Amino acid sequence: MSRILRLPPETVNQIAAGEVVERPASVVKELVENALDAGAIQIDVAVDDGGKQRILVSDNGHGMSVEELALSIERHATSKLRASADGTWDLLDISTMGFRGEALPSIGSVARMQIRSQDDSGTCWALRVEGGKITPPEPCPPFGASGTRIEITDLFYAVPARLKFLKTERSENMAISDVIKRLAMARPDVGFSLTSGGRKSFAYQARCTDDAGLRRMGEVLGQSFRENAIELDHAREGVTIRGFAGLPTHHQSSARHQYLFVNGRPVRDKLLHGAVRGAYRDFLARDRHPVLALFVELDSHLVDVNVHPAKSEVRFRDPGLVRGLIVGALRHGLASAGHRASTDTAGFALGRMQAPSPSAAPYRGGGQWPQSMPAQTSFAENPRGADFATLSAKHEYAPDEPATPNMAALPLGAARAQLHETYIVAQTADGIIIVDQHAAHERLVYEQMKQAMNRNGVPSQNLLIPEIVELEDGAAARILARAGELEQLGLVVEAFGAGAVAVRATPALLGQMATAQLIRDLAEDLLEFDAAHSLSERLEDVCSTMACHGSVRAGRRLNADEMNALLRQMEATPHSGQCNHGRPTYVELKLTDIERLFGRR
Repeated sequence: MSRILRLPPETVNQIAAGEVVERPASVVKELVENALDAGAIQIDVAVDDGGKQRILVSDNGHGMSVEELALSIERHATSKLRASADGTWDLLDISTMGFRGEALPSIGSVARMQIRSQDDSGTCWALRVEGGKITPPEPCPPFGASGTRIEITDLFYAVPARLKFLKTERSENMAISDVIKRLAMARPDVGFSLTSGGRKSFAYQARCTDDAGLRRMGEVLGQSFRENAIELDHAREGVTIRGFAGLPTHHQSSARHQYLFVNGRPVRDKLLHGAVRGAYRDFLARDRHPVLALFVELDSHLVDVNVHPAKSEVRFRDPGLVRGLIVGALRHGLASAGHRASTDTAGFALGRMQAPSPSAAPYRGGGQWPQSMPAQTSFAENPRGADFATLSAKHEYAPDEPATPNMAALPLGAARAQLHETYIVAQTADGIIIVDQHAAHERLVYEQMKQAMNRNGVPSQNLLIPEIVELEDGAAARILARAGELEQLGLVVEAFGAGAVAVRATPALLGQMATAQLIRDLAEDLLEFDAAHSLSERLEDVCSTMACHGSVRAGRRLNADEMNALLRQMEATPHSGQCNHGRPTYVELKLTDIERLFGRR
């Protein structure tokens, strides 16, 4: 007896189904993609018991003739590929998701499936497949306009062992919802709806307006993303990047809200996610992740979509080009946002505010509230402005000066007060701005250091008396090993005996600072650096540490010139809406929101 056996067709189909049909969401994905390639402008999905009991996908696209219907459930039948003039088939020439075929026989081999399709002539045919057994097509009553309805029941009844690996109804419903939402993002010109257990989960209307893409993103990701998104549109060497990226201060605790598409197909690709991390590395803490939807479009011969059976992974012919374009597009878009910060911070602040309870603080007359706390403020404003780079050398406090309303028309307004020697309060034309002075100045110094590095290096200032910093032997060795590179950053160090370094010059941009603590922090940072990589490759980490030490501290009293100079530099500096750790540098409260707090609206 031969040790090699030919499997029966039913078993072959069930094995193929294991590669494509992992769970109910996989079935929905295949059927909705088929409907999109059929030219549908409305796709409705209904599921019961998380898709295990029933899945119904209806579309109004081009229906199938009786011949196409019979072919659609045959193995290795597809609409994606076409033979060339010489009879060869190009497996890379895939520009569609597939008009029926391929997945249908796999689904029919593990479930009960009924297909009803009405072509453009009005003829309607139906076909049934149960556990791989096919019932020939037969005529059925028309159901309105042209289109196709595919109903899947008793999923995995033919392979009961697979049912044990499915999750709860709620988890399966969430996976189905995620699949449809991803496809809906790529096609704002198509309407989508999902009904689960008889209840409508969502319904997206088809739109063809100029802002259709952003409006669809707002429907899927929420109005908050729509308010804090930056539109991207960049191209290079035949590769185009389009989409929307959230501001760095509009972030999440996981990468679950990063949606990536290649030629309209949703993918989860390590290369693309790595490019996103690299682009946002300068703006977010390591445990925070941006929210975005990016669409990569390129010739089908420049990408292989057959790497994974479910088409969730791709392979690019020139991965460096794609990665570089994504990083460049995102950084250019974030730079164009200027000083913008997420509106989420204002919403959170307003949500935490509550009107004072009359019983908690009774009014005692005399025009004063009880136990009032005097705030340390400076109500001053100077229209002349100042160079904030010299802030570290100033410690005087300016007296009150008359307010000039013209500054209030600027984006970050005119400084009115400093609270607790930490926060600057500014008045704008339609609200107020509250600025964290340390976080804001830290970002400004950081951006100045990066610009100086891109020119000829950061200028240094010699210390009159070198500062000696004692360290552990290993820490001192790490600092001295990078002395030449640190000098490019304006920090000049040399050996001073065992376990100590002498600091002879510091970056001029940082002014006066705690030099010893800076050296110790840099030594800790260098622990994480690979010896094979230069500091220029980890410039963000080093500059961020140095900028933090050279920034104006909380608790430092500022005069009116200094506060307004800080606001003006923030307006002129890219990315000043967030500090080097991804936290917002300011919160904006609109006058309408404040009036709503007091019941005026």
